[in-house]
Amino acid sequence: MGLNEAPLLFDFEVASSENFTYIPMSVRFNLDRFGLRITLAQWQQLPLEDRKLLARFPVEEDTQIEPNFDHALFEMLRTHANIEPEWFTPEESPAWRQTDSVPDGVAHQAGLAGLAAPSVARWAELDPFKRYVLAKLSRKPEANHDFVPAMKEFGAAG
Repeated sequence: MGLNEAPLLFDFEVASSENFTYIPMSVRFNLDRFGLRITLAQWQQLPLEDRKLLARFPVEEDTQIEPNFDHALFEMLRTHANIEPEWFTPEESPAWRQTDSVPDGVAHQAGLAGLAAPSVARWAELDPFKRYVLAKLSRKPEANHDFVPAMKEFGAAG
């Protein structure tokens, strides 16, 4: 599977990414998938075209589908910032992969927003990448400004 024709951005991200000033969820997914960590400052050191290119990589769980995200990121950071990303061990069984229960963080964020959490059945129906996004947006205890727009866009708001 090759690169997507255009950067993968959800509607709720178009404004919040501020023309790739912030790291889009598709890039965050691939960073987490490959066990790579970069700072916002490092992201912003990359030329806009490189940031857009990184957002075109597929968001599939199978690392064999598109193994070049990590290589591309390393080259871009070396070339433009003379740095390398940090490595970490990806979580083996993250909550977003579970389809038999809604993660506590997602339920908590929904509560903060005055929304009903998605039902277990609705959670299980969501595309894995959308479950990842909702879990990522709900990892902190305070309200996330992108959570409600994401829930609505994904049809997960009750």
